[in-house]
Amino acid sequence: MVEKRKEGVRYHLKEEYSHHAPENPRELFNLRHASLRNSIERVFGVLKKRFPIIRSGTEPFYSCETQSSIFLACCILHNFLLEEDRDQELEDKVIQELLNGTPDENHDPTRDTDGGGEQIRNSIANQMWNDYVSGLNNEVNMS
Repeated sequence: MVEKRKEGVRYHLKEEYSHHAPENPRELFNLRHASLRNSIERVFGVLKKRFPIIRSGTEPFYSCETQSSIFLACCILHNFLLEEDRDQELEDKVIQELLNGTPDENHDPTRDTDGGGEQIRNSIANQMWNDYVSGLNNEVNMS
């Protein structure tokens, strides 16, 4: 099943893109946007599992500055652990949870409150497309 958005443009089901290349600038943008979003969700999922202190923003309450320092320290420790003792089981668990999870129903990548975002997105999409069709980046990364 391919998720359709405004103007019939495909958005993110990578299985569809693995059989058919993006057909226009918006589809290429959507594919790359979804890939980036998935990577970010994976990273935050691993951090939250590894460091429970960042799992909840409600208990206990820390100042914004302290929260920022805690998050930075967790990222530094995580990067150190990647080099010294990578926990592949933890990473696999997070990936499985993301695959089994339900999509965020409130997330609408086509929603634009002031119109300015659409103009910026279209500019980025057109530049990506020009590079893509000129052969600079024809390899589509599905990770």
